[in-house]
Amino acid sequence: MPLPRSLLVRYLLLVTGILALFVLMHANYDEAARLLTSVRRPAPPGQQHQAPSYRPGEPKPVSACFAVLARNGDWRALRESMRQLEDRFNRRFNYPYVFLNDEPFTDEFINMTRSMTQADVHYGQIPAKHWSYPPWIDRDRAAARRAQMHEQGVMYGGSESYRHMCRFESGLFFRHPLLQQFDYYWRLEPGVEYLCDINYDPFQYMKDRRIKYGWTIAIYELMDTIPTLWDSVRRFIAAHPESVPEHNALWWVSRDNGTTYNGCHFWSNFEIADLSFYRGPEYTKFFDFLDREGGFFYERWGDAPVHSIAAALFLQKEEVHWFRDIGYLHPGWQHCPEGDAWLAGRCTCDPNDSNKSITRQPWGKCSREWALLPDTPPEHRRALVG
Repeated sequence: MPLPRSLLVRYLLLVTGILALFVLMHANYDEAARLLTSVRRPAPPGQQHQAPSYRPGEPKPVSACFAVLARNGDWRALRESMRQLEDRFNRRFNYPYVFLNDEPFTDEFINMTRSMTQADVHYGQIPAKHWSYPPWIDRDRAAARRAQMHEQGVMYGGSESYRHMCRFESGLFFRHPLLQQFDYYWRLEPGVEYLCDINYDPFQYMKDRRIKYGWTIAIYELMDTIPTLWDSVRRFIAAHPESVPEHNALWWVSRDNGTTYNGCHFWSNFEIADLSFYRGPEYTKFFDFLDREGGFFYERWGDAPVHSIAAALFLQKEEVHWFRDIGYLHPGWQHCPEGDAWLAGRCTCDPNDSNKSITRQPWGKCSREWALLPDTPPEHRRALVG
């Protein structure tokens, strides 16, 4: 007996619906992502190119990674930072992560961080010789100086581990075996926030333009942490004048032609760098010289002024780039882009909030001066070397 027409129609509609649902559930993920991307808000001028997606294990156009120095207890804060970085940028690029620790990573840390990304992840322990005192350091003198700086109220003045961290980040991190396979790195720290969608590849941007160093926040250093650093820098330059190119950015770190250091530095908890800069002969000699001077332990020299002074002196000014369109917050300071990046609705921060935006505060004068003085005054180009 044939089915009634109404039941047959219902049956056909049911079968059709099931087939459609099956197709949707098994549709190609990349095509779905492409369709979703196509309805996103257009990127601002200069960033109209859409980023392709790269799956784990696929070759990237740039050999680059995120480098993370962390302790086992940092996994909660790191998960938050990684989630923002993945949502804002890396879910479309899948650049790998390299996690480094002076102790072995726990299973908890590995599992909790690995689950935050589809990208490749690497975990490594820092060699003991890179997280200890070099043989020329007088440990008793170093301990006495820590106690003195602690009494003086210097930030982290009494911390021994902080000094090992600063020395490692200044000149040893890029020597770790896990980083040897990469040409560029992006430093990531626990607890930082990314406040804007990043609709292009900063690594590719730097490679295409031969940029060696990228930053987003510049502030003044606490000068009581580096009382003799600039004296050591001047001695190094006197011994190696060939290290300083003509079109440098000395003017940004010294307003008196190299006599004194004004404290301006790129806040290195965010930096994107071409690792050939750190691996090159100028920086290697520079770090080794500073290391012998002992200031990482007898004072509290930070990696931020060391990196920044080197970038200002050893690079062409055009090889250093301010990523003004990358919204970034490290507890204490925030950079919120102005102009197209903010107006396009890519950011959750407000650049007009003077209580949060570093460029609107006195401590942010270093950023403003970099923007206002794009060209190196000729009289400042080689003042250190005559």
